[in-house]
Amino acid sequence: GLKHRREVAGKSAIFSGEHFVLEETDWYLLNLFRLWWHYGISFLRLQMWVEEVMEKFMRIYKYQAHGYAFSSLEELLRSLGGEAFVNMTQRSVAESLLEVGVTQRFVDDVIAAVLRSSYGQSVLVPAFAGAMSLAGAQGSTWAVEGGNKLVCSGLLKLTKANVISARVTGISLHSSEGRALYQVHYESTEGQGSAFYDLVVVTTPLHPSRSNFTFDNFHPPIADFPGAFQPSVTSVVHGYLNSSYFGFPDPKLFPFTSILTTDTPDLFFHAMDNICPVNISAAFRRKQPQEAAVWRVLSQQPLDKPQLKTLFRSYYSVQVAEWQTYPRYDAAKALPPIVLHENLFYLSGVEWVASSMEMTAVAAKNVALLAYNRWHQELEKIDQKDLMHKVKTEL
Repeated sequence: GLKHRREVAGKSAIFSGEHFVLEETDWYLLNLFRLWWHYGISFLRLQMWVEEVMEKFMRIYKYQAHGYAFSSLEELLRSLGGEAFVNMTQRSVAESLLEVGVTQRFVDDVIAAVLRSSYGQSVLVPAFAGAMSLAGAQGSTWAVEGGNKLVCSGLLKLTKANVISARVTGISLHSSEGRALYQVHYESTEGQGSAFYDLVVVTTPLHPSRSNFTFDNFHPPIADFPGAFQPSVTSVVHGYLNSSYFGFPDPKLFPFTSILTTDTPDLFFHAMDNICPVNISAAFRRKQPQEAAVWRVLSQQPLDKPQLKTLFRSYYSVQVAEWQTYPRYDAAKALPPIVLHENLFYLSGVEWVASSMEMTAVAAKNVALLAYNRWHQELEKIDQKDLMHKVKTEL
C-alpha cells in the first residue's frame, strides 16, 4: 500500500576541496563521454563488477521464498557467492576493484566520494559493503512517499504485533520443561516490567559503544562483540548556498543539487544535497540556486560557525542530528553470530557484512525462517548446500 516517492531531477558533482573533479550534465551521452575521457573504461568495469555481485545476491530472495534459512552470516554468504563472498567481507573494495581493472584515479575520485557520502568512510571498507553502497548509488533505489519510516510502521500494522513501548534492560535465561525460556526485562513510563518468551530476537548492536542491556544466567556468558561504530552528523540547513566556495561567484549559475567529496584531509564535510519534502506534489519545483533552500550536510563532526559560513552565505536555521550510524569497518575482525543461544537470535550482526535497509530486511526474514525451522525441527531447510540446484528442482 506504500507509494513510490516521485523523483525530482537534479545534477551531482564531485568536489576535491579546490575544484570539481567530475560534473554531471543533463545529457546522458555527454556524461558517459566525460567518464571515458577522465577514467577510460573504469566505469564499465565497475558496473560489471557490481552487477555480478548483485545478481548473485538476489538469489537470497528465491531461497527465502522456498523457506531456506542460514544459521550464520558466513553460511548465508557462501550460499550466494561461495568463499568469494565471505572473502569480500575481509578485503577492501579498493583492492577488489583494482584487481578487476578499475584505475586508481577512478577509485580515488568516484569510489571514495560514494563511500564518503554513504558510510562516511574510505575505500578501505570491505568489498561486499562497498558493492552494496555502489549499487545504491546508481539511481535505481526506491524511496517511499511520506518517508521511509512508513515501511516500519506499515509492517507493524500488517503483523498486528503487540508493541510494548519500553526500553529493554536485560534478558535472563530460565527453563521450562527442558526448553529454554527467556525473561525480557524492560523499563517504561509506568515503571519496570518483564515478560517470558520462547523466542527472542535482539536487534540492537551488541558492541561496547552501543549495547546498553545485560544477559543473565547464560553459560557461557554472552559478551559484547569487538568493533566500533562510525560517528556521523547530519546538519539540515535552511539558507543561501555560498556558491563562491565551489567556484561559482554568480549563485544563479550554480547547477548542482548534490555535492560529493573526495577523501581530502582539509574537507570538513562528506557530502551535501538540496533535499525535498517527503511528500512531493506534482507542482513541486526545486528552489533556484540563488534562493534559500534546505540543504543536508553530512560530516563526521558537528559543523562550527566558520564552517557553516564557508558553505552558506547566510542561513535561517540549522538542525543537527548526531549518532553512530554504521560500523567502522576497519575495526571488524570477524562476523558476529546469528544464534546467541538455543532460541535467542541476533539480527544486527548483518551490518558488519553491509549496512542498509535491504540488508536488514533480508537478515530479519532469515532470522524468522531460522527460528521457525529450528522450532519445528525442519533441519533440511537450514544451511543446505547447492541451493540453486535444489530451488530449480523444486520449481
